[in-house]
Amino acid sequence: MINPPNPEPGRTGAPPAPLLVAVARGIALVVVVPLRLVWELVAAVGRWLHRWLLAPVGRFLDRWLLRPLGWLLRILVWAPLVWLGRGLSWLFRTLIWVPTVWLARGLAWLARTVVWVPLAWLAYHLIWVPLRWLARLLAPLGRLLVVGLVAVGRWLAKAGRVLLGALAWAWWAAGRLLWWCYALTLRPFVLGAGWLWRHAVRPVGRAVAAAWRATVSPAVRWVRRAVVDPVRQATREALTALGLRG
Repeated sequence: MINPPNPEPGRTGAPPAPLLVAVARGIALVVVVPLRLVWELVAAVGRWLHRWLLAPVGRFLDRWLLRPLGWLLRILVWAPLVWLGRGLSWLFRTLIWVPTVWLARGLAWLARTVVWVPLAWLAYHLIWVPLRWLARLLAPLGRLLVVGLVAVGRWLAKAGRVLLGALAWAWWAAGRLLWWCYALTLRPFVLGAGWLWRHAVRPVGRAVAAAWRATVSPAVRWVRRAVVDPVRQATREALTALGLRG
């Protein structure tokens, strides 16, 4: 059944719509009316199917199929499973858990009585008591040994400090001795050699070099230009003329 239409929206005393609004409403009405008709038909068919087909079929299935099936499952499956679970639980508790607990307690008592207590007694009387007696006996020797080691360590420390001081003094004394040996023997020779080099050898060397540059070098250059170069040129020309030079 088609529901009665709601009051037209926008009719709360507003002035008449313009021409554009009226045209848009007309086009929308032409498009929406078929869609609204289809929607109402589908809704009506759905309500009819629910009322006359789906609801009766659902009630029939619930009354004549689902409820009997649930009762059968509860009687034939769930109840036997519950009973079986309770029976298995009782069997496990009676035949496995309780004997296991009693066995564990018995083994623990045997271990404590037969193994742990004798072992503890033997360890106390055969190991702890002799070790304690030996510790009491060796305690004075240990204290004496510690005192001796401390005394030896102190003596070694003092000896080490004395030895290091002696080595440091010997190093300083060797340096001073070597410096005095140098100052009394090599230093005068070095100073004299330096004075001789600066005041004798160097001036003589400079004079010899100046004399060499003034005499020998010009003579060598003259001999090369006047004798050696002409002879070399004449030899080259003669060899060329004889065909002995390529």
